[in-house]
Amino acid sequence: MGGMIRFHNTLGGKVEDFVPIEPGHVKLYTCGPTVYDYSHIGNWRAYVFEDLLKRFLLFRGFKVAHVMNITDVDDKTIRGAQAKGVGLDEYTKPFIEAFGRDRDILAILPADRYPRATAHIPEMVALIKTLLEKGFAYKKDGSVYFAIDKFRAYGRLSKINLDDLRPGRQSDADEYEKESVHDFALWKAPKPGEPIWETKIGPGRPGWHIECSAMSARYLGTTFDIHCGGVDNIFPHHENEIAQSEAANGVPFVKYWLHCHHLVVDGEKMAKSKGNFYILADILARGYEPLDVRYLLLSTHYRKMLNFTFEALDQARTARQRIGNFLGELKGVSGTAENAAPVEPLVETARAGFVAGLEDDLNIAEALASVFTLIKSVNPLLVRGEVSSDGAAKLAAFFAEIDAVLAIKPSPTITKVLVVESATTGSQVTDVKIITDPVENNEPEIRRRINERQKARAEKDFARADAIRRELLDMGIVLEDTKDGVRWKKAGPPKA
Repeated sequence: MGGMIRFHNTLGGKVEDFVPIEPGHVKLYTCGPTVYDYSHIGNWRAYVFEDLLKRFLLFRGFKVAHVMNITDVDDKTIRGAQAKGVGLDEYTKPFIEAFGRDRDILAILPADRYPRATAHIPEMVALIKTLLEKGFAYKKDGSVYFAIDKFRAYGRLSKINLDDLRPGRQSDADEYEKESVHDFALWKAPKPGEPIWETKIGPGRPGWHIECSAMSARYLGTTFDIHCGGVDNIFPHHENEIAQSEAANGVPFVKYWLHCHHLVVDGEKMAKSKGNFYILADILARGYEPLDVRYLLLSTHYRKMLNFTFEALDQARTARQRIGNFLGELKGVSGTAENAAPVEPLVETARAGFVAGLEDDLNIAEALASVFTLIKSVNPLLVRGEVSSDGAAKLAAFFAEIDAVLAIKPSPTITKVLVVESATTGSQVTDVKIITDPVENNEPEIRRRINERQKARAEKDFARADAIRRELLDMGIVLEDTKDGVRWKKAGPPKA
């Protein structure tokens, strides 16, 4: 099915045909969370892009071995644990648990492995030892540094300018500005209050960059197919990974580097000081469904900046409702239509457009356009009763097929979001539970809106209550207020 898949490879700076090292198998490494805090929507943008990539590879018949690291020891996690006066494990545990919970809420397929940095210190030490023996690293004041001037290929990924590099200039910081090119720490000398491991290269703890090199080699081998992350990872993190991996192992590290662009909120960089910093729970607390959020994060091409606004989230919700309404209409088709229109050519055109879009460096806009073109073509046929039950089944099967890639279809559940306020972070919402009950295909959204309207009426916000009634009417739902409560019924076909 389909032609050649093409990806924009950061390493070459151009779109290239995707040819895995081993036919039919893809080895994928994605930079996971640094668990010093809850993952914010910018992080989830990257994780949802990586999920789309993985789901499409699976859809195309590849076997995917996926490893995502958990960074549970670095400058940030250590600072957080020190500030709270607890050990590293105790400090990072709630953030690791929240990551797993949010991942499942957003319908992101789990990786095959989630190696934690603290559990792979021996592998890191062995890699550093090799670099010392080969002359790519040196010891100074109890730390071990990578000597950039010894690795001639440094800068290939980030196209960094090495002219201002002064040999012997070191940095112990995990993260630094693009202008600061210098030898980076592989192993950091012991400091008061920091965790310490006793090893063959001396006591201390690892630098951030060595962690990914050691863990990817352990589970995917010294050369693998795809490495993903955000554009902010390109330098220094991924550039340093390449240097230490290729210097130690003497073979190419990664064939394809895929990086997703930043997420901004209302056109501005996200920052707690600006009040525009959101974790997933903050958004769900406003009444949005998790898959509304997923749809929005998915629907902008991964190499474009994503501007998160609540208006855009409302549009994502409407787009999902449109699919849900369409599937609801298909479910209502029964029997054979006398003048049934052939839907197979429409489905085939949509499938070809969907696949061709994603083959083209995951062009999601093109893929989604083919889906909504199909809905637009079939809706008038449904209204005129020209779709047979067999045709409806073929259409529904197509949507099930593509939803294995998108995972945005309204599921037959009621979703209630219970918000528990954190005692430690004040107003920051940190706990979200999803409770589901089986109901009809399109009911979750209807029930949610009815509950929202009831709340507005209880608060005497009648303008909001009327607005919700009108919104439901636009969806083809009529409300009846009775002494037994609110009843609803369908008012005919949805608007195209």
